[in-house]
Amino acid sequence: MKITIAGKTKEYLAGITYMDLAREHQKEYENDIVLVTVDGKLQELFKEIKRDCKVDFVTTGDTAGQNAYRRSLTLVLMRAIYKVEGADAVYRFRVRYSLSNGYYCTIEGGRKIDGEFLSRVKAKMLEMVEEEIPFDKHSVHTEEALKVFRDHQMYDKEKLFHYRRASRVNLYSLRGFEDYYYGYMTAHTGYLKYFDLFSYDEGFVLQFPHPSAPRVVPPFRPQHKVFQVLKESVQWGDMLGVSTVGDLNDCISHGGLEQLILAQEALQEQKIADIARQIKEQKTCKFVMIAGPSSSGKTTFSHRLSVQLRAQGLTPHPIGVDNYFVEREMTPKDENGDYNFECLGAIDLELFNSQMASLLKGEQVELPYFNFKTGKKEYRGDYLKLGEDDILVIEGIHCLNDELSYSLPRESKFKIYISALTQLNIDEHNRIPTTDGRLIRRMVRDARTRGASAARTIQMWPSVRRGEEENIFPYQEEADAMFNSALIYELAVLKQYAEPILFGIDRDVPEYMEAKRLLKFLDYFLGVDSAKIPNNSIIREFIGGGTFRL
Repeated sequence: MKITIAGKTKEYLAGITYMDLAREHQKEYENDIVLVTVDGKLQELFKEIKRDCKVDFVTTGDTAGQNAYRRSLTLVLMRAIYKVEGADAVYRFRVRYSLSNGYYCTIEGGRKIDGEFLSRVKAKMLEMVEEEIPFDKHSVHTEEALKVFRDHQMYDKEKLFHYRRASRVNLYSLRGFEDYYYGYMTAHTGYLKYFDLFSYDEGFVLQFPHPSAPRVVPPFRPQHKVFQVLKESVQWGDMLGVSTVGDLNDCISHGGLEQLILAQEALQEQKIADIARQIKEQKTCKFVMIAGPSSSGKTTFSHRLSVQLRAQGLTPHPIGVDNYFVEREMTPKDENGDYNFECLGAIDLELFNSQMASLLKGEQVELPYFNFKTGKKEYRGDYLKLGEDDILVIEGIHCLNDELSYSLPRESKFKIYISALTQLNIDEHNRIPTTDGRLIRRMVRDARTRGASAARTIQMWPSVRRGEEENIFPYQEEADAMFNSALIYELAVLKQYAEPILFGIDRDVPEYMEAKRLLKFLDYFLGVDSAKIPNNSIIREFIGGGTFRL
């Protein structure tokens, strides 16, 4: 067989596996090879090569490789808990959400998670890593999979696969310990050397290496404020009776979606009203600073917060930090020579601070408007002077960073962090990455408002994520309030808009593999019509038909 790797074609004997190829070429890669792409299609290493093909290696430094690493380590963790505590503990084990650089997990039923327990579990995991135990993948009929899930008390998976269209399901086992995972796994446990366990709150965190350093496990840094928001969102889901995709599909199929939408929207409105009250009670506040990652719904949130501020007797004025960009020729460039609009240096900090300080003193200023076509600021007679009840609502990616507003006293600012922190899980052990929800939101919006293809949005996403890692996430714990804009029902709505544009991505482009993954993910959901969604809902910012002019 002729196999092409890195532009070089070589003859190989029949029966060779992708793992054999990986071993041959591992010395050429800094990070461990854990998967391959074969003619653009993702494959696991244990598979035998059947035909001539082009192979590219996927390492733990790549997104697909990182995800496989995390899935595989989760199954190792579960088997270790089984060995240490028995089957009952595994039945009650849950992967809840991302925290720090890992998964926050719990064992329901009041099991005390202490250092002694985690030490025993970690030791058992390391034993399995040393043994290099293969992950056995086998395909079973969906009806048989349902019985397996029922027998293992994995009732969330049983409910999920009740709505499965495919006739067969891939299960993974580790020496007979079976489970289902959304996505591919490493070939064996020997790849999973880098991890740690930390006790936190009522559970513990399975800490992974950071993507930028796949062989280094960073220290656990608690994110107390983000954690409380996630915890509150899970409580909302429990209160609404929807914690997993199977629960949501049940709600949809039994006619309960309309009430779920109304209840979820009411909970969000109540939260926005609470934040407005906090701002009102902070008598010295003149600047509401809002920041969050891409597709968090910042614009709609700002409008809805402004409505609630008016209800508190205040007069809000929206200010976009983007209007304070430096002139185009002064914009810093990134390592590729492209304009870097997301760095702090792209903002005219002197002008912004001068004008905000003048407004705080009660002086009148003429606000700029940035013309993105000409790349210059313009002045169009937009004058502003703050009265006693006036307040500025400022939105921008750097708003939590005090370097943006260095001239303003801390007591004059109220900082809000907003993100779409998905509270819904696929099942007991498979979480929905927050980034997936935001990426799907952005694809739908970009296709509708900017004429951008889904392939283009996927192509730009890594750059967007790097900007968030540098400019937003380091400051999230400095917020005075946090708002979770994720809606428990939204992926069932977004499915109708996302699937056609994802199917429109050609097989021969690099973004096809990610499109295929997202399509498989959306296949878990029953799709629903958007007609019942309120016009002021945050999801309207992405699908259209909203009240606010965005």
